[in-house]
Amino acid sequence: MQHSNIAGEVVPSLAEPPRDCPLCPRLVAYRRENQELYPDYFNGPAPSFGDRNARLLVVGLAPGRKGANRTGRPFTGDYAGTLLYETLIKYGFATGKFEARIDDSLQLVGSAVTNAVRCAPPGNKPETSEENTCRPFLKARLDMFPNLKAIVTLGDVSRRNVLKTLGLKASAGIPGHGSEFQAGPYRIFNSYHCSRLNTNTGRLTTPMFEELFARVRAYVDAAD
Repeated sequence: MQHSNIAGEVVPSLAEPPRDCPLCPRLVAYRRENQELYPDYFNGPAPSFGDRNARLLVVGLAPGRKGANRTGRPFTGDYAGTLLYETLIKYGFATGKFEARIDDSLQLVGSAVTNAVRCAPPGNKPETSEENTCRPFLKARLDMFPNLKAIVTLGDVSRRNVLKTLGLKASAGIPGHGSEFQAGPYRIFNSYHCSRLNTNTGRLTTPMFEELFARVRAYVDAAD
């Protein structure tokens, strides 16, 4: 297993798939296609990113072809990361400046970011079997955060996978943007995905996203 990008973690981890993970044939084929087209891209399972003492975990869907699949860092390289990381900075979950490249000054503080599916899927749509296959990595990652209090799920696929990872039904809890509920030891906060499609259409606005993270901040601080 490869090393993860979780700050301070210095040992290989079952929470992160190997760079050449062979488990999902369709995603492997897509990875090889991207390696041919874009040999300078990361082209592998995007490792989790953040603070190993995270109290907040943000869970996305999967790496974008020209986002995390290009840079090797979740939500880095395409539009979605701009809103996410600037919001994390605003509410004290990150420091530095996000510049959509892995050598920027961004550092996560008390937070971490990962994806339900670690490899880029064709059309940004993982299949159910791929979600199931990748879920043990998400479970292992959750288990390695001793101080975790809250999880923000970005989109329905993320929400369903987090619930299944916690041994709950995918229908458990309350769906919809801005909802929150308790799931085992964690408080779940649901958001629409911060994709360009959602923000361009107004389905998700910056004030909507920030209001959710303001509540997350208050919850995490009160839980200490």
